[in-house]
Amino acid sequence: MTETGNRLRKLLESPNFDPQNYVKQLSQQSDGDRDLQEHRQKIQNLADETAQNLKKNVYKNYRQFIETAKEISYLESEMYQLSHILTEQKSIMESITQALLSTDKDETSKEMQAAFPKETEDLKQRTLTSLLEKVDGGKNIMDTPGRHLIYNGDLQEFDVDNMSPIQKVHAFLMNDCLLIATWLANRRGTVKYKYNALYELETFAVVNVKDNPPMKDMFKILMFPESRIFQAENSKIKKEWLEILDETKKNNVTKDRHKKEEEIPASPVRAEVSTNPFDEDDDEPADAEESVDLSLEWIQELPEDLDVCIAQRDFEGAVDLLDKLNEYLKDQPVTQKVKELRSKVDERVRQLTEVLVFELSPDRSLRGGPKATRRAVSQLIRLGQSTKACELFLKNRAAAVQTAIRQLRIEGATLLYIHKLCNIFFTSVLETAKEFEMDFAGNTGCYSAFVVWSRSAMRIFVDAFSKQVFDSKESLSTAAECVKVAKEHCQQLTEIGLDLTFTLQSLLVKDIKAALQSYKEIIIEATKHRNSEEMWRRMNLMTPEALAKLKDEMRSCGMGSFEQYTGDDCWVNLSYTIVAFTKQMMSFLEEGLKLYFPELHMVLLESLHEIILVAVQHVDYSVRCEQDPEKKSFILQNATFLHDTVLPVVERRFEEGVGKPAKQLQDLRKSTRPVRINPESTTSLV
Repeated sequence: MTETGNRLRKLLESPNFDPQNYVKQLSQQSDGDRDLQEHRQKIQNLADETAQNLKKNVYKNYRQFIETAKEISYLESEMYQLSHILTEQKSIMESITQALLSTDKDETSKEMQAAFPKETEDLKQRTLTSLLEKVDGGKNIMDTPGRHLIYNGDLQEFDVDNMSPIQKVHAFLMNDCLLIATWLANRRGTVKYKYNALYELETFAVVNVKDNPPMKDMFKILMFPESRIFQAENSKIKKEWLEILDETKKNNVTKDRHKKEEEIPASPVRAEVSTNPFDEDDDEPADAEESVDLSLEWIQELPEDLDVCIAQRDFEGAVDLLDKLNEYLKDQPVTQKVKELRSKVDERVRQLTEVLVFELSPDRSLRGGPKATRRAVSQLIRLGQSTKACELFLKNRAAAVQTAIRQLRIEGATLLYIHKLCNIFFTSVLETAKEFEMDFAGNTGCYSAFVVWSRSAMRIFVDAFSKQVFDSKESLSTAAECVKVAKEHCQQLTEIGLDLTFTLQSLLVKDIKAALQSYKEIIIEATKHRNSEEMWRRMNLMTPEALAKLKDEMRSCGMGSFEQYTGDDCWVNLSYTIVAFTKQMMSFLEEGLKLYFPELHMVLLESLHEIILVAVQHVDYSVRCEQDPEKKSFILQNATFLHDTVLPVVERRFEEGVGKPAKQLQDLRKSTRPVRINPESTTSLV
């Protein structure tokens, strides 16, 4: 770049640049229009160079962006798998340890109970009572018999959304619940804390929070749909909290299971004998209660495991657990315990569904294409939400299509823009159709929704197409080429059994009609203008090259007999008006046939009729008014060319393009047959 260009770039990039003052100073300093044009060219060159550099940088880094995104996706899946493996290994090690040490623990506990039967539990209860005296509003907590303290300590609570510190709290972990109390700023007497919340152990899950300095030594308490984050003083205390919470929750589950087993009556109660035959099934619910075994460890821990899977975004693992439960309860009677378990599980299913719905929302990133939605869609289908999965999938893809079209840069060349637009849109529809067919292969009822979606997506495409092609008043030839490109891309969708050609035509018919009528008016006005200046003289093309070029043009229009109207020299025995009219009308016919579909039949036919009628009426009027026999003969020669050469070619070409004859054009040709007359006659056409 030159030194002047560097100075201009620095000036435009300066933070204090004011466009209005710059233009005002430039206008005052310039000597004339040439200086302004030169400066404008410099700015344009600078803009082109900047755009080129931007394209190069984007292209240079685009592949790195894609590869990085893929690596992140792979890493995320591997982390999920690793977490799952570690969880399984941890549970296996714990079960082995418990199996090896269960005997020693039982013997030790029996000895301790024999030596100190109530001392340990009473000590824990007294300790808890003394601590709760320091909590404002915590007197009623000890009303539950058997409740005692397991662990307690100070924690710092953080905001879940922005990770900012909220307050300092003191946590009391008991054998069946967790108490959170906040510190009082103005202490009175022995009271140090204020009651904040009490959570039963089975109502929340504990999740470790990965250290991310300065945020470290944290863990999360999940009470869906809410959650709270706490920070311990150091990593050692955090580890103690996590281990003791996990152990206490397991002990609580085991205690509840044993308690339920002990509640089974030892001796059956004699049932009354009823003589009513319709009372035979009265004892079945009691038998069913006993027949359903819900004391299995994996069933007891199922709600908590579902919470952990949802928190870790292990959607497949959560659905696998639900399938396992459904398979286990498939042939079991519906008892009260089963209903209670179902209610807990249904709440987790609702939470899982909300998370999957959020994964498919258009607010999420749309760069992954249709394949990025496969994970959430497949899990929703497994949950029996195929209709919702279909709706959200199609909404996601509609937003992706609209975003891609909106981000497409509008080029100066309309045809180039339409090529890019068609490539983006129809490729997206094709990818969406293939992904839809893969995801919903077993749900044929969803295919009608995809057809409706494809029509709505086509409307988005046609809006962008019409704004660039028809609203910008492009020529009819450009519009015809653009429509042809769109039709060709529609044909590509037939490979997957989707034909959107009719939808495209029905959405474009209004704009194409307006374009045909507008171009018809232009041709009529141009013809009338040439007619007003008509001198009825032969054309002199001056050079053989020009004559040869005209012959090629007329031959391409289908006028094979044009040779008989030319001589050895550069003269043509036709009027310039008639030749220009012929080329313009044949061009209109060819472009109209490119745009043609059945709904446009009458519009195109009537437009041709009106255009031809203008030329025919002008020739008829000229013949009637001309007094010079030589000129009148020349006019009749032009009329013969129109009647015997031009009109038959128009009729034949129209029939070839449409597939049926143009009766209106045939009637027009019959009604305007020229008549050979004497020079003194004044009648030319009948």
